[in-house]
Amino acid sequence: MIVIGAIATLSALALLTQAGVLWLQGRFPPQGEVIAVSGGRLHVVDLGPRNLATPPIVMIHGASSNLGAMRVPLGDQLARRHRVLLIDRPGHGWSSRDDLADSSPATQAQMIGEALDSLGVARAIVVVHSMAGALGARMALDQPQRVAGLVMLAPVTHPWRGGVGTYNQVMTTPVVGPLLAHTVTLPLGLLLTEPGARSAFAPQTMPEDYVDASATPLLLRPRAFLANSWDLTTLKAAVAEQAARYPQITAPTVLIHGDADEIVSVDIHSRAFAAAVPQAKLIVLPDVGHMVQNAAPDLVQREIEALIATAVTKSHAAMH
Repeated sequence: MIVIGAIATLSALALLTQAGVLWLQGRFPPQGEVIAVSGGRLHVVDLGPRNLATPPIVMIHGASSNLGAMRVPLGDQLARRHRVLLIDRPGHGWSSRDDLADSSPATQAQMIGEALDSLGVARAIVVVHSMAGALGARMALDQPQRVAGLVMLAPVTHPWRGGVGTYNQVMTTPVVGPLLAHTVTLPLGLLLTEPGARSAFAPQTMPEDYVDASATPLLLRPRAFLANSWDLTTLKAAVAEQAARYPQITAPTVLIHGDADEIVSVDIHSRAFAAAVPQAKLIVLPDVGHMVQNAAPDLVQREIEALIATAVTKSHAAMH
């Protein structure tokens, strides 16, 4: 009877999850175009004026989120004057990843590069947040001709002490992880999404409409949640492997990090990266937490525009 009860409970939760997925996808539909690339499909929202002489801005979100985390307010603010390409990382938001376990920054950088090629974007200012710091660094290393400038917001760049949470390890366990993702993750996650987002903003206050405005609950769909866990559990080894190459980065680089960030350490990551990368500029914001793009959007915009000006000057010099 216990086994039958357990099976009945899991079946009910699985049906509830499927209904929840349909509800979430109806509530937070795709906002842009979906581009086929090797190993998946990438959802890209293309904002702002086209055919500008300046390079476009490519914005890439971190873990447990989607492109909405970069759009509100910074992406929309930048799009008043610049072309802005917001990308759902492979497996997140409305992007897909054929192999959830193939989660390395190198693979994701290659997929994003393919999408940008299909959009005719040869050079861009790349803006990355949090976990995508590893990805931005990888793009600067593997696609130096594409990265006209690199802006790193509270980035992950180096190995750290400790892990990424037991539940992420459990989610990448065969059978058990997919079973949990298709039964309990979504119902439980709906209760935890808002407190989790608030903790990411601390000590700043999260805007009241942030969770909905950024479509954060899309994370709770089974494949997205599993992709996120694979990203996080493989990240430490990935940055350990690529960190020795950071002195090879030639793109003008700006790092902006809050000294009150309790999710990503400014010392372990941004200070170490700035020390390794030639001519990198580090800005440490006092009493600012992890969501730099929300806490100081005007400052971030000024630094992005300074890199755009540098890129234009360099391209003019190269033509003469």
